[in-house]
Amino acid sequence: MKKNDRYIYPAVFTYEPGQEIAVTIPDLDVATSGENDDDALLSARELLGCVLYGLEEDGEEIPAPSQLKDVSVAENEHTALVDVYMPSVRQAQSSKAVNRTVTLPAWLNSLAVEHNVNFSQTLQAALRDQLKVH
Repeated sequence: MKKNDRYIYPAVFTYEPGQEIAVTIPDLDVATSGENDDDALLSARELLGCVLYGLEEDGEEIPAPSQLKDVSVAENEHTALVDVYMPSVRQAQSSKAVNRTVTLPAWLNSLAVEHNVNFSQTLQAALRDQLKVH
């Protein structure tokens, strides 16, 4: 499956008094919200990236976006195009840190702590050497 660098989908922004702005992306059947227009748009962009990245990773078909003019809205709703630049999303996911529990002899842990060893950096360097990845 070819991965696009940029996707653009229509989103529906719903305004209700005293509530956050609800944002739905009808073509993907997902929703988010934001405190104001800027926050709602950023939330929609982040959600769009996460959903599309997941579809890419799972090898699922990515639905074609609807035309903005074809999205119907209620009186308290507005449409906008939301875009996402996928290389940034993919990069963020590929360098995402994960936690691992490591068991060490107590004496080695104490010595490392005494010398201010950064356990994360040390483990990463050792794994790169072991796996011959640089």
